[in-house]
Amino acid sequence: MKTLIIGAEVVFPDRIQKANILVENGSIVDTSADATTAADEVIDASGLHLIPGAIDDQVHFRDPGLTHKEDLATGSRACAKGGITTFLEMPNTKPATITLEALEEKLDVAAGKCLVNFGFYIGATPDNIEVLKAARRTPGIKIFIGSSTGNLLVDQQEDLERIFAETTLTICAHCEDEATVRANSERLSGGSAFIDHSSIRDHKAAIIATKRAVDLAERHNHRFHVLHVSTAQEVEFLKTTSDLITAEACPHHLLFNVDDYERLGSLVQMNPSIKNKEDNAALWQALLDGTIGVVATDHAPHTLEEKQLPYPQSPSGLPAVENSLALMLDSVNKGRCSLQQVVSWMCEAPAKVWDIVNKGRIQVGYDADLVLVDMNREAEVRNEDQVTKCGWTPWHGDTLKGWPVRTIVGGRTVFNEGVFDESVRGTEAKYNHA
Repeated sequence: MKTLIIGAEVVFPDRIQKANILVENGSIVDTSADATTAADEVIDASGLHLIPGAIDDQVHFRDPGLTHKEDLATGSRACAKGGITTFLEMPNTKPATITLEALEEKLDVAAGKCLVNFGFYIGATPDNIEVLKAARRTPGIKIFIGSSTGNLLVDQQEDLERIFAETTLTICAHCEDEATVRANSERLSGGSAFIDHSSIRDHKAAIIATKRAVDLAERHNHRFHVLHVSTAQEVEFLKTTSDLITAEACPHHLLFNVDDYERLGSLVQMNPSIKNKEDNAALWQALLDGTIGVVATDHAPHTLEEKQLPYPQSPSGLPAVENSLALMLDSVNKGRCSLQQVVSWMCEAPAKVWDIVNKGRIQVGYDADLVLVDMNREAEVRNEDQVTKCGWTPWHGDTLKGWPVRTIVGGRTVFNEGVFDESVRGTEAKYNHA
């Protein structure tokens, strides 16, 4: 099948230019096609920008084991609405993705459920080193260097040394120092208010764990990706690290801070916690100067009933995949960054970090994972419009300018102006190391 997209302002890696894009059999075959080129489908994109599909390298879709919060079908549907055409999902499901069998089962289930493309990390434990060495159908290894569930906590130096020394896949980690978190919690008797969460999971907990992981990576010459950077201290430290180290920021750490607890309570309770206005500013500057290269969501939904429990019983995490691109487009319209920078942070950079084949840019030979965005559209974010299973968002009531309006996965439109094509299925992401 041939699809011709005409009249869009196309965001190429090095320029924005009006162009006609020809897609055939799921791939981009021409980036300067004639408007009269014969095609099975012609999409008039006049007045819109065409960008590569976003790649969200950090989501929790709760499937299997916690599917009352989210599952692969609803999570991928939210991705399609939000302009995310590929997601990489974390291993802390029930059971956890810590064996090759569990990884392959997830991949098989996703092939039947997901409206967008997918990949799944393999989780590290203190004793599954042989699994980590054998895994190939995965973007990389996830380590929880801090509180986690089950046996996914890897906090002993001996275990961490072995993982960094003996494996080859890129490693990413949740970096919060467990000893610091426990000491802070004891000092505050566990905490009683939501704002206490940011005192328990404080700046010190983040920077200690990040420095520890980066030290391991650089001593063992191992590629390492710092997830959800939340502090100015981490930013300053990351400026001193080698090219082995990459990092990312999340919309909630860019846009929320401790002042928002009074208004939003547990809806902005996250791990790592939100911090201060100064940290917001440092994270934005780190994106602009290249210290941080990726924007991802850490989409981690819970039901409103669960979130409404008193602290500290309330769980940490918030949903974001269907609004993250719009939040960043709104930031473009507010003058915080450029559209090309957003495309770099959300499309091209994650593909590079995780060695994903043929994704993240508009170029001949690349997969036809594409998103049309209307930079002039203004719309209010509303709980009742959310397609994520949890049905809420901390950005409820905010009006954003700049929205994805059509999402194309493998050359097929999966979402267009509020309408889904439920027959579309994404495919397993491919990696250069596979």
